[in-house]
Amino acid sequence: MLTDKIALVTGAGRGIGRAIAVEMARAGADVALVYERNGEAAQETQRLVETFGRSARTYACDVGDFQAVKATVSQVLADFGGLDILVNNAGITRDGLAMVMPPEQFTAVIQTNLTGAFYMIRQVCGHFVRKRGGRIINISSVSGMMGNAGQCNYAAAKAGMIGLTKTIAREMAGRNITCNAIAPGFIETDMTGDLPQKVRETALTQIPMGRMGNPKDIADLAVFLASEKASYITGEVIKVDGGLYI
Repeated sequence: MLTDKIALVTGAGRGIGRAIAVEMARAGADVALVYERNGEAAQETQRLVETFGRSARTYACDVGDFQAVKATVSQVLADFGGLDILVNNAGITRDGLAMVMPPEQFTAVIQTNLTGAFYMIRQVCGHFVRKRGGRIINISSVSGMMGNAGQCNYAAAKAGMIGLTKTIAREMAGRNITCNAIAPGFIETDMTGDLPQKVRETALTQIPMGRMGNPKDIADLAVFLASEKASYITGEVIKVDGGLYI
């Protein structure tokens, strides 16, 4: 589906980002793996990508730093000779009730989860416009659609990503560039693994399918959206949540 395409995946060291990178490699793509801190995890993702005979390189980058993003995208283009797919997956959480949340805790999440996605799009779009084609996939969340107590910063960032997705889709459609968002529900990752057992049990009662999803559920959709089979789909927000938010 993605034979000889080149993808850039942020937050590629583990969880959903790793799964997307691996499944894109399985589908035939070479992958630029962007991470912030955990180089060992990114190298493990690289190893997994390479088992499919595809090329992969790792890049340390704080997506919330515009100059760092600019330098990283330039290096990716130089190393791979081009780019076809951007997946904005990098994200952090800093949970707390709004009435006591320190301002810096709010802005840190917005900067990484939302502004970081804009920075990446800003740097990649010029290349996509010149080649008259590209795929942008933003990993949002059902939290951005329904809200979530204790996550005003995260929910705001993910809701903002939906608005960003729809706007970029409108701006770039005439240049054969699509932009779509995936909104996961509860997915089995390190992030959800840190939840207290009682919180996990409560969450499961809210999911009609009665179970959490896994990263491959998200990755399979990302591969589809990056492929020619989705060439007429843009501006969409697709939930993968087991029915959590119907």
